[in-house]
Amino acid sequence: MDLVGMSEREYWANVAKRPGMFIGRVTLAGLEAYMDGYDAHARRHGGPGLDGWCEWLIARRGRDCNHGWHGQVRHLALPDGWQQWELLADQEQQVIKALFELLDEFIAEREEMADTV
Repeated sequence: MDLVGMSEREYWANVAKRPGMFIGRVTLAGLEAYMDGYDAHARRHGGPGLDGWCEWLIARRGRDCNHGWHGQVRHLALPDGWQQWELLADQEQQVIKALFELLDEFIAEREEMADTV
């Protein structure tokens, strides 16, 4: 697997398939931390990282809140609401699934816009 030669979308698809290979024990908090680290590293080295991710999620949801992107994903994945940051196991799995689906859509749209410029 050539992680360096992959597109952003291919890279995150690989993370989604085998998140434990990248973060060890798979938890939502671990994935969020990994994504934050990925973003910081990419930006430090001239890449786009997750630039625009939070804004995209806000537009997708149709409203903002004070939770940042982590909360936006939870709101989108659990539209009936959630009571605390520590989610029930089934809620956490639902949010993880939605996280990777949303991230794929975001990156696909970003790549599509870059191709038209």
